[in-house]
Amino acid sequence: MRALTWQGKRDVRVETVPDPVIQDPTDIIIRVTSTGICGSDLHLYEVLGPYLDPGDILGHEPMGVVEVTGPEVTAVSRGDRVVVPFNVSCGTCFMCDQGLHSQCETTQVREYGTGASLFGYTKLYGQVPGGQAELLRVPFGNTLPIKVPDGPPDDRFVYLSDVLPTAWQAVEYAAIPPGGSVTVLGLGPIGDMAARIALHRGAGLVIGVDLVPERLARAAAHGVQTLDLGRYGKDLADAVRDLTGGRGTDAVIDAVGMEAHATGTPIGKAGQWATGLLPDTAARKLMEHAGIDRLTALLTAIDAVRRGGTVSISGVYGGSVDPLPLLTMFDKQIQFRMGQANVKHWVPDILPLLVDDDPLGVDGFATHHLPLEDGPKAYETFQAKADGMVKTLLRP
Repeated sequence: MRALTWQGKRDVRVETVPDPVIQDPTDIIIRVTSTGICGSDLHLYEVLGPYLDPGDILGHEPMGVVEVTGPEVTAVSRGDRVVVPFNVSCGTCFMCDQGLHSQCETTQVREYGTGASLFGYTKLYGQVPGGQAELLRVPFGNTLPIKVPDGPPDDRFVYLSDVLPTAWQAVEYAAIPPGGSVTVLGLGPIGDMAARIALHRGAGLVIGVDLVPERLARAAAHGVQTLDLGRYGKDLADAVRDLTGGRGTDAVIDAVGMEAHATGTPIGKAGQWATGLLPDTAARKLMEHAGIDRLTALLTAIDAVRRGGTVSISGVYGGSVDPLPLLTMFDKQIQFRMGQANVKHWVPDILPLLVDDDPLGVDGFATHHLPLEDGPKAYETFQAKADGMVKTLLRP
């Protein structure tokens, strides 16, 4: 089969690789019909190379049609249309029973002390082959795949793999009061969708922040009050307070994480740059025992949220000892919630919104539809925030 593989920093290629096979009796194999490129994939493209091997298959946002089922699979059959959550979760352990599928005890990567395995996402999360490929082996065929109706195009359902649950959890964790306010930092796919969900769920004011004109315009078209970071810079939190009677928003969603390319600190930038130059062993030590993140977005969230408010973090951070302003956080009595999205937990809330009226605008959410063979160019374009690219779906 053809698959998009990691070969080095900023070097991904579509190559011919062996087809996946059934390994356990509850496995299924799907033929992928659509697979997204996620902002988190850019962390692999840029920073997390020390935890990848050349040839690793990327991608964790797939859907497709069941081709083969293991002998103990009863929940789906050949020809069924399914979405695959990015968490590799068993659905039956203690953590899954708590709705914490991203902490699945069956697939936790204990070697690195991390949570549930993820499709297409480094040794830190199990080194499971990903879904930017023609075929994908999916474990836990009776409990993991999300069966969806035939008929509507893939765009209606594919975001159940990651974008929708991640954005939904970000809003849930933000605890926005009815009619309340939230600032969303970063209007990439997750931030954009989180802003839409916040409005759908009754927020009175949603402020969206980004540097890219196309992303700001896209959010504004859906009722978001936008602020151009390029205009406000270090005065962004003051601009948020100006829109909220001097108080700050009830919540802030950090949908940026360690990307923060344009505004990160020189130290953080140097740390990220160094990981690409050091041998893997040394680079891992730098990431695991030093702060490599560029914390501008998180520090802005702490500044812009009102006293007693909530910061919800959906952006990914990688350094283990990043300094935080604990005195300010304590003084402002800020609540923090964060973590990988527990995809299966949120599906019952989201799936009814995908059946009829499309209130979240998923049908037009993708800015680009490209063949899998164009994947390397798509990564390059997405990294550069060029060509108006916000969300790309690859068609194997």
